[in-house]
Amino acid sequence: MIKILRYLKLREWLMVLISIGFIITQVWLELRVPEYMAEITTLVQTPGSSLSDIWRTGRGMLLATLGSVATSIIVAFFAAVIGAGFSRSVRSLLFEKVESFSNQEVNEFSTDSLITRSTNDITQVQMIIVMGLQLLIRSPIMAVWALSRIAGQGFEWTLATAVAVFILLIMVVILMTLALPKFRIMQKLTDNMNRVTRENLTGLRVVRAYNAESYQEDKFEKANEELTDTQLFTSRAMAVAMPVITMTISGVSLAIFWIGAFLIDAAEAADRLGIFANMVVFSAYAVQVIMSFMMLVMIYIMLPRASVAAQRILEVLSTKLSILDGTVTQGKPGHEGEVVFKNVSFKYPDAAEHMLHSISFEANKGETVAFIGSTGSGKSTVVNLIPRFFDATEGEILVGGINIRDYNQETLRAKIGYVPQKATLFKGTVESNVSYGDNGRDIAEDDVKRAVSIAQGTEFVEEMDGTYEAEIAQDGQNISGGQKQRLSIARAVAWKPEIYIFDDSFSALDYKTDRVLRSALKKETAGVTSLIVAQRIGTIMDADQIIVLDEGKIVGRGRHKELLQTCEVYKQIAASQLSEEELAS
Repeated sequence: MIKILRYLKLREWLMVLISIGFIITQVWLELRVPEYMAEITTLVQTPGSSLSDIWRTGRGMLLATLGSVATSIIVAFFAAVIGAGFSRSVRSLLFEKVESFSNQEVNEFSTDSLITRSTNDITQVQMIIVMGLQLLIRSPIMAVWALSRIAGQGFEWTLATAVAVFILLIMVVILMTLALPKFRIMQKLTDNMNRVTRENLTGLRVVRAYNAESYQEDKFEKANEELTDTQLFTSRAMAVAMPVITMTISGVSLAIFWIGAFLIDAAEAADRLGIFANMVVFSAYAVQVIMSFMMLVMIYIMLPRASVAAQRILEVLSTKLSILDGTVTQGKPGHEGEVVFKNVSFKYPDAAEHMLHSISFEANKGETVAFIGSTGSGKSTVVNLIPRFFDATEGEILVGGINIRDYNQETLRAKIGYVPQKATLFKGTVESNVSYGDNGRDIAEDDVKRAVSIAQGTEFVEEMDGTYEAEIAQDGQNISGGQKQRLSIARAVAWKPEIYIFDDSFSALDYKTDRVLRSALKKETAGVTSLIVAQRIGTIMDADQIIVLDEGKIVGRGRHKELLQTCEVYKQIAASQLSEEELAS
């Protein structure tokens, strides 16, 4: 828990120091109140005391109380600012860290857990910082100061207070022993709850299509019950605390007055007033001591869960990245658009076998290189190694004559226009999605319209309410799959890269749109390298080089007509998609 406090900024540490000054002032003012009470008690019981003396003492008591309230409000304000500032800083650091993660790190934590750590876990730590500044610092100061005031005032009273404190300490130990393991489990169950909820929302169409609502409800109910049962266990354990604390405070007050009654009864008449005044003061101070321990108990009730949350946050922030940044910011002159694979092999993290085996090929500037093969043959894996979503296990990949590991990642990705298998759109407008990102160039409105036109999206975009300023829902849920794919392609075209990567990006298009779009792209991408992953032979027939993959190995390469003669795998794929007339032609 202490380690995470290093993310507090200098300004926040200064506010902590100022707050401590106000806390000390607040404690001093609160401890003055019992002294004023003792003075008023003495004045009331002393014959000949003037009313003005009582009023003066009463005004002092009122001012001390109001001062205590004012300092308490100031401390609460600083605590809220510190807590909010901490949350903002750590949330930003977490977001930046997760953005730098490769797929390997994301899979290691899981998306659902990363969401929980960025939200719920930070909130838990924020609460402990806010409460801790007000209670964790104040309570020890109050307890020690109050104890110093009552030391030597009466052995019997001190013993009664010590017994009460001992009872509270035992309760804290028992609660920590019972609750801490459950708090660790609770955060994991929160991850699970997020996972189930997220799966249900993202897969809602499939759930409905298969009448699986009841199945999903049962799955959610199970996750919900596990989390609820754990929360109930910790809540019941903590529910014992307040009655014990209340009973202890009442017991201490009763014991002090009961002991005081005996002491007053046994004292001389002249000493009874002094003993009574001391009893009033001691009772007030004893309650302050017990209340201080009560506040500490409240903190220790919250601390286990916050400690677990802090540990989970630090796990993310301290994760070593598997893909490290290089320093090169530009390729070799004369090698623009070149992509070279040299004996590249790849194995997914924790996988038993390699996905790719000794892949070698060259794609020169302006060429179109296509990849085809059966499902699971490694087509998408090949092209996903180029932007460094993963790093090759063996061999090297050159872009622009430079090993991609040597590039600054931002520079490398600025050279690539990437269109993934699953078209991804963001909440915003058509224009904000097409002009998305930063590759060091401004994307003007005319460039957006041109890119949409090339991607064959002008017709449906201009029919939308607002045209290029039309609203796009999260993940493009208010448009069709084909429209999403065309906007995704338009985004890459507007990027004006050196290299296009189309990862099965035409699958949602009909044959006519596919043909027209590829024809427009061919004109647009003249002089630009294109790497295309496809399932349909028709999409890649005109490619300069077709690479056929099977079980992660290259089993054929060449142009369409050559492969029909030399590659049995390609011939089988073509026979399954083309008619005899098309094959013959």
